[in-house]
Amino acid sequence: MRLVVWTLIIVCTTVIQATIIPLLSIKGVSPDLLLIVVVSASLLYGKDHGVGIGFFAGLVQDLASGNIFGVNTLSKLSIGYLFGLAERKVFKEHILLPVLAVAVATVMSGLFAILLLMLLGCKIDFVSALINRVFSAVFYNMLFSIPIHKAIYHLNKRLNKA
Repeated sequence: MRLVVWTLIIVCTTVIQATIIPLLSIKGVSPDLLLIVVVSASLLYGKDHGVGIGFFAGLVQDLASGNIFGVNTLSKLSIGYLFGLAERKVFKEHILLPVLAVAVATVMSGLFAILLLMLLGCKIDFVSALINRVFSAVFYNMLFSIPIHKAIYHLNKRLNKA
């Protein structure tokens, strides 16, 4: 049952991110809903679940985006693992945790993507990309992290009852 639910969540989030979210972009920066889902799931379920959701979310995002294949997959898989390590050490109901975690995850994911693209030979102005894309996305992701984490937290409670 959980596999079906999480597959639907990731596919629906990808569809929303590919269709509606670009309409909300400011200066080319838009929130990464899949990253927020990966962080929230990792904090609630742990590293094993976080890696699985991160891998699947990144894979679907890579397939939907048409960018260099594998960048989102590796990035979200790593984020799922790292934030899943904190699962037993955090107070899951507190809303400040996912907001701060998403801020850190956005910076880490952005840095990872920039460095990976630079290693692949893409010419990127590191400072400009960091300031204009990554740091701008931090605030946007933090804003969206509150309702997404609340929804995933309540879903977690319902799935654990079933």
